[in-house]
Amino acid sequence: MIKVLVSGACGKMGKEVINAVTEAADMELVGAVDIVNVGEDIGKIAIGKENGIKISKDLTSTIKSLNPDVVVDFTQPSSAFTNAKSILEAGTRPVIGTTGLKDDQIEELKQIAQKSNLSGMIAPNFTTGAVLMMMFAQMAAKYFDNAEIIEYHHNQKKDAPSGTAVKTAQLMAKINPDLMKGNCPETETITGSRGGTANGNIHIHSVRMPGYMASQEVLFGSTGQILSIRHDSVDRKCYMPGVLLAIRYVMDNNKFIYGLDNIL
Repeated sequence: MIKVLVSGACGKMGKEVINAVTEAADMELVGAVDIVNVGEDIGKIAIGKENGIKISKDLTSTIKSLNPDVVVDFTQPSSAFTNAKSILEAGTRPVIGTTGLKDDQIEELKQIAQKSNLSGMIAPNFTTGAVLMMMFAQMAAKYFDNAEIIEYHHNQKKDAPSGTAVKTAQLMAKINPDLMKGNCPETETITGSRGGTANGNIHIHSVRMPGYMASQEVLFGSTGQILSIRHDSVDRKCYMPGVLLAIRYVMDNNKFIYGLDNIL
């Protein structure tokens, strides 16, 4: 049995992970960490019935006391890097779904993991459909000279652009380093109206609005045609097969990787 601890257990994604791990035949939920509802039973909060697991506040001390095989983190961008370091330094494998990590932070975590001989995964998106969307966008980048990304999320998402949008641009730029060919010189009369510029000169536009959960559209254009590749998440349960896949992967492989696309 794979012993799993969930960090950010009381959040929307954390509750889904609690349910998914509880139902997985090869996993055992051993702990839950959050800054709210400390001391309460996570089973009652997440699955509607007590399971005897009390919510702890301190991640490091909880890891040391419970000795989990894997820690799944869905917390906040401001704490994701610190949490990931704490997990690795405690000798445990991290599966990080919290977005907002910078490239240099990801590289530092990889170095720590390699020195400690630990596996782990950071994934900006755990849905198979979103990963396929990114892979299809990377394929299409070879055949177009212009592309932009529009990502849509609920208005409680704190980081922009999304990790999925950043990862998509990185993948596309590997194939085509300039996806804004032929554009005329531009002047923004309102700062930011053209969005942010990512790898490959790809403009990313972030929408934050009630009613959305997580969606992304990649637009490609050339003379006389537009190609749109879009993925929509409408239920957080769609992330769980990818989370469980990541947990199993880090148990069976001695690699620290960024992106679910590396194991599909």
